[in-house]
Amino acid sequence: MAPPAALPAVQVVHRAPLVLDTQRSQLGFEVRSRLGQRIEGSFPHFEGRIEVLSDGRHQVHLKMYTRSVEIPGKPRYTGWMRGEEFFDAARHPVVEFDSLPYDPARVDQGGDIQGRLMLRGVSHPETLRVEKAECARPGYDCDVVSRGTVLRGRYGMDNWQLALSDRVTFVLRARLSEAPKP
Repeated sequence: MAPPAALPAVQVVHRAPLVLDTQRSQLGFEVRSRLGQRIEGSFPHFEGRIEVLSDGRHQVHLKMYTRSVEIPGKPRYTGWMRGEEFFDAARHPVVEFDSLPYDPARVDQGGDIQGRLMLRGVSHPETLRVEKAECARPGYDCDVVSRGTVLRGRYGMDNWQLALSDRVTFVLRARLSEAPKP
């Protein structure tokens, strides 16, 4: 009897996560007043990475630090956004979004990425809508632009209902760090 044939070697490739270039990326938010004024804010301090899963799908992880949130040129609004009635930065210094695994072609073609948002200690499923890429290497040669709109009342941010709309739209213009050259 012949010995059994050896099984082919299985090559396991573990890729380091792709990392957002925080110098070239922008993460912000928009909220409208009841009078239609658009209030735009930014998260100067944030981090993001994209895990490349063994099946080729991707999974994005974003962290936004509320203690640094600002409304440019409006220190009073900045104070409100960091305060107890909005992001409550003293008690909830981080907003996090963790996506479900998705096909990386979604970044080229545009579409929805489902995930879970943790805001003010409350977690809900939310969706990021990715715009169709404008270049062959999105994230490197052009921004990956995505938006996600949430209802702030679901996260305990229900003050100022007479002054502000319930909708908050997060906007990400992402660039990736270039891989180190071998």
